Amino acid sequence: MNNIKYILGSFGDPDEMMHGIQKLQDNNIKIHDVYTPMPIHGIEAKLGVKRSRLDIAAFFFGITGTITMLSFVYFAAAYDWPINIGGKPHFALPDFIPITFELTILFCAFGLVGSYYASTHLFPGRAPRVMDLRATNDRFIIAIDAKENVEHNKIDDLLKEAGALEVKYNERKYVSYE
Repeated sequence: MNNIKYILGSFGDPDEMMHGIQKLQDNNIKIHDVYTPMPIHGIEAKLGVKRSRLDIAAFFFGITGTITMLSFVYFAAAYDWPINIGGKPHFALPDFIPITFELTILFCAFGLVGSYYASTHLFPGRAPRVMDLRATNDRFIIAIDAKENVEHNKIDDLLKEAGALEVKYNERKYVSYE
């Protein structure tokens, strides 16, 4: 029993899983994570998941794109190669708004994709890591850290009372697809 890392409760119904989360929280048992094959409304609040900060990152990526484009346009049109066209100013801002907008969106999109991959550890080419392969198909999995919660029998009973179809003890953190 010493090398067990996670206790996994496998549910066939999202309502039973939510009931299992409530039972565990009522007994002060810390839940490591929950894996579901589909989004479940309200589960973030129930688990106490913090709000994402990707919107703040998006703002800064967009500002970076805007400043980059306006700096380049000013350098190219007013400083490096000023051309007098019909008496217009060298740096006519309204002429450059469309391309500045495009570069703002481009920086924002690429920056958010990179931020998402970095925050979720889903880099291209990396093998997916899941606790239980059925969590991607038809099962709802509650993972409990066995090292932090030493009352394994109590956890097992609570999960079964809540409607768990199966309770497993994982010795490794993740299961590989091979």
